[in-house]
Amino acid sequence: MIEEILITHVLIKLEFCEKCKTMMDITLNGYVCPKCGYEIKSDFDTINVHRPKEKKPEPIYRGGGKEDSLIVQRACPKCSNPDAYKTITVTIGEHSGVNTDRSIIRYKCTECFHVWIEY
Repeated sequence: MIEEILITHVLIKLEFCEKCKTMMDITLNGYVCPKCGYEIKSDFDTINVHRPKEKKPEPIYRGGGKEDSLIVQRACPKCSNPDAYKTITVTIGEHSGVNTDRSIIRYKCTECFHVWIEY
């Protein structure tokens, strides 16, 4: 009886044919060369599974409402009001193994409440 098992990651040693140097195919009995038919018997009873430890995601911190924002001298592009709330949002995290630290500065007009970002 053959059981079907779902395996997500398997590390298998690659073998090359001693006669024609072609990469060999894996069979239940070992390896076989698809070009010349050379066989290497192997025992695949033992499977070692290595799983990397996953890191916990880092939290994202964000400030509160208008009372936590600074009022700065920044002219609104919509109504030309000279005052705006300045909010800085910082994100810290990891994506595809790369650490990313990013901050976004947003301004919100104190008169018309138009929101814009300056880079």
